[in-house]
Amino acid sequence: MRYGLAVLSCLILLTAVGCGGQQQRTAEDAGFVRAFASDKRIMSTILKKFLADYLVRDLNITPRCYNGHAYIVGEYETENQKERAVEIAEGVEGVKTLETYLLPMRVDDTCKPEDDLRITSNVKALIADVRKIRSNNLSVVTAQCNVVLMGFVRKTDIMKIIELAESIEGVRSVRSYLKSLQ
Repeated sequence: MRYGLAVLSCLILLTAVGCGGQQQRTAEDAGFVRAFASDKRIMSTILKKFLADYLVRDLNITPRCYNGHAYIVGEYETENQKERAVEIAEGVEGVKTLETYLLPMRVDDTCKPEDDLRITSNVKALIADVRKIRSNNLSVVTAQCNVVLMGFVRKTDIMKIIELAESIEGVRSVRSYLKSLQ
């Protein structure tokens, strides 16, 4: 009888601990979903404000956001456009910090928009081919054949991702804003 009570007590304790662990995991998942939704709202608000602004609406600038840390990557024609794009992004509610990778447009550039698309596609394909890299929270944006990497990945994957991007033909440089998950 005493043995049966001890086993029953252990089972109750394990169930309670297991449920508590599950509740903690559910709370973490809910926090992740809230942060993800907030980041998507920030990105879409920045883009919407870019499109509504006469000074920057025609520019090729891509916004991204991770845990409230915003990034804008692309090209501008005038300093006023660049300053306005930064002002808009910084003014969006929820933006904690802003990193910019903005290049002046070059009329005589040998890198064409189709080169940027090819490079971005090839970098993403290479990363996807390396099965050990978890890249569901990673963005690749290319401007004037310069690759910009943003997001959260495992610390051990950061250098590998940079090396993969650098290995693509036509890449001029790689800028990493990758952050470690750990």
